[in-house]
Amino acid sequence: MQRVTDKFLRGRGHDRLSAEEIGLLETSVEGIRDLPARHILVRAGERVVESTMLLDGFMCRYMDDRAGYRQLVAIQVPGDFVDLHALPLQRLDHDVATVGPVRVASWTHDTLEQLIAPRPHLTRMLWFSTLLDAAIHREWIFRLGRLDADGRVAHFMCEMKTRLDMVGLVENDRFALPFKQADLAEACGLTVVHVNRVLRSLRERELLIFRSGMATIVNWPKLVTLAEFDPSYLYVQSGSDMSAMSVGRR
Repeated sequence: MQRVTDKFLRGRGHDRLSAEEIGLLETSVEGIRDLPARHILVRAGERVVESTMLLDGFMCRYMDDRAGYRQLVAIQVPGDFVDLHALPLQRLDHDVATVGPVRVASWTHDTLEQLIAPRPHLTRMLWFSTLLDAAIHREWIFRLGRLDADGRVAHFMCEMKTRLDMVGLVENDRFALPFKQADLAEACGLTVVHVNRVLRSLRERELLIFRSGMATIVNWPKLVTLAEFDPSYLYVQSGSDMSAMSVGRR
């Protein structure tokens, strides 16, 4: 039987969790439920009383402008806590929603507080999880501010491939990514028309094929170079192929 913590911090410190810590997280889960696509789990400004871990599927964090247009500010993959930072904050400044159908596990904040109060190491590991989110946010700022359209989409795909690879969801450089082109546009700060052109360009250059919710990396080294992708911000454990792969910045 799959444990809810199997993918938590996989490839980024899961093995530093003790058997006791894993057992406590497992036995204190207060709910596992399935949610439909495009379901809003947390609304900006509302009080949050539980923290949620994504078990299957994809979720996003986003902000709306006054015209109602979304900007995705984060994508969550299986094994991620999607709103752990709400434990100290109590409220979020952004919405959290599903992309496609998902399965999630949840712990009330009261339960988490009881778990971490006498356990400083578990506290640090949960803190580490939120710091990983912050590192990804900073990289997204770099991507949006410094890369052109092709580079932004390439970088997004490199990140998704790397994060999904860590949790065992990539096979033969191919992975499920049930995003619409509109979702990619909202994540990359582009229009849908522009995303369509970029995907066609990447396909014609034999770098990447994205079709029907599946992404296939055709030429990983060239895609990495185009994206200026350096995975160090993901804090992949040393010794893995992914942690050693870096192209730096131009």
